[in-house]
Amino acid sequence: MKILIKNGYVYDPLNKIDGEIMDIAIENGKIVESISGEVIEIDAKNMIVMPGGVDLHSHIAGSKVNSGRLLRPEDHYKDIEKKTNIRRSGVGHTIPSTYTTGYRYSEMGYTTVMEAATPPLKTRHTHEELNDIPMIDKGCLTVLDNNWIVLDYLSKNELEKCAAYIGWILNAVKGYGIKIVNPGGVELWGWGKNVKTIDDQVPPFNITPREIIRGLCKINKMLNLPHTIHLHTNNLGTPGNYRTLIESMKCVSDLSNGSIILHVTHVQFCGYKGYSWITLSSGAEEIAKFVNENKYVTLDLGQIVFGDATTMTADGPFQYILYSLSKNKWINSDVEAETSAGIVPYRFKKKNYVNAIQWSIGLEIALLIKDPWRVFLTTDHPNAGLFTSYPKLIAWLMSKKAREKILEKVNKRAKSKMILPSLEREYTFYEIAIVTRAGTARALGLKNKGHLGIGADADVAIYDVNPKEINPSKEYKKVRKAFRKAAYTIKDGKIVCKNGEIAENIFGKTYWVNVDIPKDLLVSTISEVKGKFEEYYTVKMENYAIHENELLKSAPLKINSNL
Repeated sequence: MKILIKNGYVYDPLNKIDGEIMDIAIENGKIVESISGEVIEIDAKNMIVMPGGVDLHSHIAGSKVNSGRLLRPEDHYKDIEKKTNIRRSGVGHTIPSTYTTGYRYSEMGYTTVMEAATPPLKTRHTHEELNDIPMIDKGCLTVLDNNWIVLDYLSKNELEKCAAYIGWILNAVKGYGIKIVNPGGVELWGWGKNVKTIDDQVPPFNITPREIIRGLCKINKMLNLPHTIHLHTNNLGTPGNYRTLIESMKCVSDLSNGSIILHVTHVQFCGYKGYSWITLSSGAEEIAKFVNENKYVTLDLGQIVFGDATTMTADGPFQYILYSLSKNKWINSDVEAETSAGIVPYRFKKKNYVNAIQWSIGLEIALLIKDPWRVFLTTDHPNAGLFTSYPKLIAWLMSKKAREKILEKVNKRAKSKMILPSLEREYTFYEIAIVTRAGTARALGLKNKGHLGIGADADVAIYDVNPKEINPSKEYKKVRKAFRKAAYTIKDGKIVCKNGEIAENIFGKTYWVNVDIPKDLLVSTISEVKGKFEEYYTVKMENYAIHENELLKSAPLKINSNL
């Protein structure tokens, strides 16, 4: 299929194109210089053209997500997708079924999504659900920081062996990168405990969270992975935890040679000052100051959206705290020798003091960090809000007036403590393109995503809004409406969504890293690990690996390690 998108206002930050009127040519699923012959023309005059959206942190697939669906039947009753000639039926709301997940991302112009956390042992389930999600390319980050074999190697400072083992795991389970969740704290949760600082000891491995973060950061570089370590910090969701966040960022400062080496995720949940829920306040200024002064860190927001959410994380101790506070129904689970998981439904309320402070923190961080290439738009779906809320977030970032509309309704004591009302900054469309696609694609190391240069994947979003006539600051509702339903979503060179409706049902690729590890190191490490595997796991090592033919559309990235 050949497509020519004509006369749109193009926002392509990776190629430094800021709202220029241009034509975009597509052939055989790629962006090309020009095309001729039989061509489908799309008149994009007075519309915005951007690369397809890239979400680098969302929980959309796996046993944890599916358990959330089972836990919350009430979540689906009022949000039903009917079957049509093109699309399958499905349900929402906070945890949509697989098909509905793909459709709703596509309707907003998103074309690539990374599942943010999967334990190796549960990743076969994750891939089965990823296979079932249409319309988008995807991948999954592998939770490795509380893995017993990894902790054992790190505690002995056997980094080469640990790197070989992690490289083998990523190959075996078809993972994309190293996810860290409450390092050491999750292991201690197995004994009813948690860590309070990044220097607490984690018996029986006698290692600290600081040593785990640093060790995995070094291993990430040894393996030459496309994405940095992806860190969910200790003490998530507790008053005063902004200090833990800053200490966690500081602890790898000497490992950077000028490049970005750390991504901290859903930073809103890690940005709390105060000593109790009563004294809770925002740590956004301190966090933004650190990030502005230190170029080796990227963040994503985990922005709160008022309304229903379903919190789910491998951070078992945090979920226990939330269960204790909310008294809502919950699930908590242990994943043998690897990690834990918990799920608690939650509703964020404007009049709740703590929820209002949480809402302000994410936006304050986004507005105070000067470089949009290092702070990205997420809701940590479905923890802080739904991915379908992204158009609301875009409006809040682009319009002080939109923020003020919410501020009129939030808890008054919370409002008196916020700095958000004083912030004048409003994002431009160019900056929105960075925080929703260009920056996230670059952070993930997906070189063919997030831009419209020659040779890029033909993933394109067209929004029916004229950037030269609209004032987003005042007309934020029009912006929100346009980003909610893309005029066109083009995936792999096919028109898959038109006027916000699914036009064609397709399946995207699953990215994973195929790391090249020296054969002698790999053989000796796996020989050593096999004995531990027999001791620790209830499954055989032979049954642990996921074969490539179990992925519907496998897209391995060949990685030459530095081992």
